[in-house]
Amino acid sequence: MAELREAISREPFLTVGRVADRLNRKAYVVGGYVRDLLLGRRSKDIDFVTVGSGIELAEEIASEKKHARLTVFRNFGTAQVVMGGLELEFVGARKESYNRGSRKPIVEDGTLEDDLSRRDFTINALALCVNSGDCFGEVVDMFGGIEDLHKGLIRTPLDPDITFSDDPLRMLRAVRFAARLDFTIVPETMEAIRRNAGRLEIISRERVADELCKMMQAEKPSRAWMLLLEAGLLPLVLPELDAMRGVKTVKGRGHKDNFLHTLEVLDNVAEKSDSLWLRWGALLHDIAKPVTKRWDMKQGWTFHNHNFIGARMVPKIFRSLKLPLNEKMKYVQKLVELHMRPIALVEDEVTDSAVRRLLFDAGEDIEDLMMLCEADITSKNADKVRRLLHNFQLVREKMKDLEERDHIRTFQPPVDGHEIMAAFGMKPTDSPDRLKIVGDLKNYVKDAILDGRIRNDHDEARALMLERAAELGLTAVETKK
Repeated sequence: MAELREAISREPFLTVGRVADRLNRKAYVVGGYVRDLLLGRRSKDIDFVTVGSGIELAEEIASEKKHARLTVFRNFGTAQVVMGGLELEFVGARKESYNRGSRKPIVEDGTLEDDLSRRDFTINALALCVNSGDCFGEVVDMFGGIEDLHKGLIRTPLDPDITFSDDPLRMLRAVRFAARLDFTIVPETMEAIRRNAGRLEIISRERVADELCKMMQAEKPSRAWMLLLEAGLLPLVLPELDAMRGVKTVKGRGHKDNFLHTLEVLDNVAEKSDSLWLRWGALLHDIAKPVTKRWDMKQGWTFHNHNFIGARMVPKIFRSLKLPLNEKMKYVQKLVELHMRPIALVEDEVTDSAVRRLLFDAGEDIEDLMMLCEADITSKNADKVRRLLHNFQLVREKMKDLEERDHIRTFQPPVDGHEIMAAFGMKPTDSPDRLKIVGDLKNYVKDAILDGRIRNDHDEARALMLERAAELGLTAVETKK
């Protein structure tokens, strides 16, 4: 293919080919880089396979290039060369076999055919020759990968049962590639995934989470979750989401399918933002609905406090998936807990006090929260959607006005705990009951400012604090005789 030859008629491919020629061995670009070239997609990581020692080839290349950086992984028989802002991975052609209890392969030297046969999917089992001469730019396609690329198909080069049993992570990779490339997993491959789904238990949760995060970055991430359901993998990777499926009906009254609703919200968010953690917030925003679902004779189906209970479920889910237990988790928790607040505002009167409290609680994440809440409007009633979006705009205008005036997002009560303790001669060693008053007074001042009873001003806040303290029987140190 002339376009492929042109694509690799530059560095670093020319250098790799020239050195491989000198060593009298074949060298190929393989896998994802070739796939992305054929799809017209950008790729920064380049994998090379040579028939022989990949480490030796990498060492020779690094010695030729003045600013190249070489890293050798002898235990794995691989090497990396960083040059010109590109990461080049080198490995010798190999064949693999597996023990059933592990996805770590037993590796032996092999031929190019052996190496391509061990690849996960036909679209990744492509090799592009970089040696000079007639073979330069020639594609080795032993399993019909180019045709599968044109047809948009995910298929394994060999028996899919063996492929997935040997390395169960490939089942998640199949879903990830199908979702991100908008490809179809062929029926025999999907059936093999279903048969081998239980093998996923030997995969570390970190690797599972890594694949899920890559799926979540698809243009339409709902596709990945629907494929996980179809493949029988959903209950294994996120049982809390699987529990949201289905509709119950009592006395002719049903509720929406919360699983399908969640995926619609997720796609709505994905249209507006590529933030991974905002997308996780969308996926988990209603996660507690199955455990809070109740039938009420007057109200019908209710999900009381599902936002608060859902926020408490987030750390458990993050721990189970080995997702980061840091500010990212707290951010998702915040979105889950607060996602009902803006809709409550638009259904009631939009008061300054309520908007101030929302701004204070959401802080710098208020825009993400509003994006999630607008994405949460999935009604098929066009008039209702227009009304809610209009009311959300009113909330946004109120927020802008109050933020410009009161700076609530970064608000801290102007009288802090140190000042309160000093005012009443308190020490850290005082009794817990006495020290509790400090927090009570601080919250009293904060609530007064958020409710608009006083301005966000130090003197007004201190005066109110002293007034409230007097009501509680406290006397400030400076007023003692």
